[in-house]
Amino acid sequence: MDKIKVEIWSDVMCPFCYIGKRRFEKALSEFPANKYVDVEWKSFQLNPNMKTDPAMSTVDYLAQVKGWSKEQAQQSTRHVTEMAKASGLEYHMDKAVVANSFDAHRFIQFAKKQGKGDPAEERLFKAYFTEGKNTADHFVLAELADEIGLNGRKLMETLKSDEMSREVEHDLNEARQLGINAVPFFVFNRRLAVSGAQDPKTFLGALEKASELRHK
Repeated sequence: MDKIKVEIWSDVMCPFCYIGKRRFEKALSEFPANKYVDVEWKSFQLNPNMKTDPAMSTVDYLAQVKGWSKEQAQQSTRHVTEMAKASGLEYHMDKAVVANSFDAHRFIQFAKKQGKGDPAEERLFKAYFTEGKNTADHFVLAELADEIGLNGRKLMETLKSDEMSREVEHDLNEARQLGINAVPFFVFNRRLAVSGAQDPKTFLGALEKASELRHK
């Protein structure tokens, strides 16, 4: 049977991307032909110019970039934390470190080469949203790599060079060509797309439709 290729553009610092991952996984678990589905994580940066600043809170960052009051930013983080909880995720936005995600994406690309793109994505999300780790720190990324069965020392060497930068830029350029300006963004066999952390039923419907379209 022909495979269904699902490409997911996502950013490590995007709270809706982690929620979208869980909702998609729920749909995938209910899809009868899930063993014929290949998932590939693609790099996207919500703010490529972000400066890593462990001293800045996410509330202050949101207030700054969105032009919100501190109260509005706090309300937003509470709302997304509740959304995450409904999907079985534990967010500690007060601990999240404001960090540029480019090197985290290089880590994901490094992991993809070794068939561990999904474990890398999962581990980075948890590190960022639950554990408050600095996902721009090379030592932190090396530790995470070791945890998922990769070679942390080799990753450190990679991050000291320009390796995997081209792969990240390729995904970013693809996103621009496809008109993607918000994530998560799910593309099914380059024929269907679902934008946002939709209900699992929406993802299940997209998987079923993609399955039908394989034969047309």
